Amino acid sequence: MDILDINIILYSAAFGLMLIGIGGIVISNHLIRIIFGIALLEAGANLLLLLSTYHEGASAPIIVDGSVPAMMADPVPQALVLTAIVIGVGILALALSLAIRVQRAYGTLDMREVRLKLEQEISENAGIEMPSSSHAPAVTTANSAAAQQESGS
Repeated sequence: MDILDINIILYSAAFGLMLIGIGGIVISNHLIRIIFGIALLEAGANLLLLLSTYHEGASAPIIVDGSVPAMMADPVPQALVLTAIVIGVGILALALSLAIRVQRAYGTLDMREVRLKLEQEISENAGIEMPSSSHAPAVTTANSAAAQQESGS
């Protein structure tokens, strides 16, 4: 297997992880899936950063017995990725703890339901009507139909 083939596979994996992560964030309505999408996006970005500085045959930039290696690996991206991993674990822990709080407060992790319950709670506390769309279908019930007939007469 040629080194070019391995690089193509690794770059494809990095972009694949990033695409799956973005897809999980954008498409899903479940909070845990969104958090896992963020974790996959972060892993893909870290892999891409490491791959962009990889050189075949490069050694660590350490001077031993006065000799300098001909080709050295840059340690800065490795340090940045290590820092990004630590920060990512902290963000992941915070996001999961917030998801637990959302589950306890609203009884669900579906973001559509959480948003609806949050809007209802804000409307009740502010003493105003729930915001609605002008494109929403009209709700017709027996009581509302009778009220419309009375107001029309």
